[in-house]
Amino acid sequence: MIRFAIFCLLVTTVTSSAVGQDKSVIPLDATRGVSLVTVRIGDVVIPKILIDTGFAFDGLMVYNPDYKDSLALTNGFEAQIPGAGSGDPATAVVLDSVTYSLGDQIMAGQRLIVLTSDTYKGFPSNGLIGYSIFGHYIAEFDYDNEKLILHHGDQIEPDDSWTEIPLYFKDNMIPWLDASVVIENEEPVLLSMYIDFASSDAIELLERPGMKFRLPKDTEEVHLGRGLSGDIYGKKGTISKLIIGAYELTDVEAAFADANVRSKQEAADGIVGSGALWRFNLIFDYAGKKLYIKPNSHFSPPR
Repeated sequence: MIRFAIFCLLVTTVTSSAVGQDKSVIPLDATRGVSLVTVRIGDVVIPKILIDTGFAFDGLMVYNPDYKDSLALTNGFEAQIPGAGSGDPATAVVLDSVTYSLGDQIMAGQRLIVLTSDTYKGFPSNGLIGYSIFGHYIAEFDYDNEKLILHHGDQIEPDDSWTEIPLYFKDNMIPWLDASVVIENEEPVLLSMYIDFASSDAIELLERPGMKFRLPKDTEEVHLGRGLSGDIYGKKGTISKLIIGAYELTDVEAAFADANVRSKQEAADGIVGSGALWRFNLIFDYAGKKLYIKPNSHFSPPR
């Protein structure tokens, strides 16, 4: 069985849409604070596919085992899929070239990963998609109108109502930004964090030797979630501020986790999740290394 490192392998893609179309508009479900879309593979319609910036290659993962029998997997190969968590990697069948669609946007030449283990059985979502969206389009998330807009051009010029946040990338195509935290009443501490769009937490701070922050006085031991390699345990507590660009979120519930268990990204101080970002309309421009943000109707300090 092949051990398959999903977060560092890139494959070639071919995408197409209606002739002459300069953007695709796709219905977006963000009722849980994360971003979900519906995909179609042949005659199989799969709703509640989670958009994930950590899914850093062209393709689609289906982790709901209820879809295993309806997808044609006879030409696939078996693989192990490691990820966050302290247990063994998940098992899967992988197909190297599949076509699927999001609305009228066709994604061709894509890798399809279908989990054969019950790692995510019972989850409220059915799978993951990431780089197929972020890597080939300027991706705009309009949460006010529940739309994902894929701009097909190479550049975009948002008006002055948007704030530009620099993005950077390290050894893969996962986006990083610099943001500040205030744990209690100290001066803001600037942290290097990556974006995990699949996380419903506002912020996750990673515990490791030499970390730049201290934990709040009051924290609670909790089950934080489940990664591809099993359950993740840590703590939750409230921090005074999360500062992204010119915007401050106050009294933010934060998660704290062992960096060796929660994250495969070296030297990360923390993770910014959808619990913070969905309070803004967003434009991800990977090619320009920019994230544009604008407060939306959900913008208010999380308490």
